[in-house]
Amino acid sequence: MGKEIITIVSGLPRSGTSMLMGMLEAGGMEVLTDYIRTPDEDNPKGYYEFERVKKIERDQTWMEDAKGKVVKMISDLLKYLPQSYTYKVIFMRRKIEEVLASQSQMLIRRGKPTDAVSDEKLAELYRKHLKQVEAWIEKQSNINVIYVSYNDILKNPVENAKKINEFLGKTLNVENMVSVVDQALYRQRK
Repeated sequence: MGKEIITIVSGLPRSGTSMLMGMLEAGGMEVLTDYIRTPDEDNPKGYYEFERVKKIERDQTWMEDAKGKVVKMISDLLKYLPQSYTYKVIFMRRKIEEVLASQSQMLIRRGKPTDAVSDEKLAELYRKHLKQVEAWIEKQSNINVIYVSYNDILKNPVENAKKINEFLGKTLNVENMVSVVDQALYRQRK
């Protein structure tokens, strides 16, 4: 893994990005996180978030600290990545129905309404968003991307950990990465 490259774990919210961050950390990567958002029932192993990422449109001063590390960023924010850096993006995919179910369960636990937008409309918006993000990434000469399926990681953790390790330069401990995959946390099956 190059010291100048910034690795980003991205995807839709509730697509398995926290699990992937845990895998990368266990494999030996340094994660950029502030631990402000603590583990809870929705993410018992932690969120691996770095709050300043959410303000990337206005504040990119933290990017220097991300070099040689991995940071989590929702797919909607990728478009604000400065051109002056080189990125390896591991983009998590998950069945849309499971993403929606997971988001709904999280809202229920927090006592928030779940019917603001229908699942059908939200699924349509997410699919459109993902197509736009993938098309945008394709045009970026400073981004190298690998698409990984949350559902497939759960079925084939060793194969996927090896694939991710290969993408990141073969420096990670695959066995440690696999040890993070917890089938018990796969709760929103569709």
